[in-house]
Amino acid sequence: MGLQISISDSVMQALCLPGQRVEQELLRELAIALYAQDILSFGKARELAEMDKYELGQLLSHRGVQRHYGFAELDDGLSYVCSE
Repeated sequence: MGLQISISDSVMQALCLPGQRVEQELLRELAIALYAQDILSFGKARELAEMDKYELGQLLSHRGVQRHYGFAELDDGLSYVCSE
């Protein structure tokens, strides 16, 4: 089940983005906003933005959005470090 959002033509024209980039940019902005408000986890924000961990981490850093680390992220990070 997906969700469709209707955006008026005047708003679409004001975006000043090529048509093929509009959906991608809006999904990324929505993912950043929802993650910043602690509504989405990092993994779900990454899924929504269609980005890998590194890309989203870089984008959040560039935007000044603090990463939210919980026990799951700590465990994931420790597993990665310990496997090296």
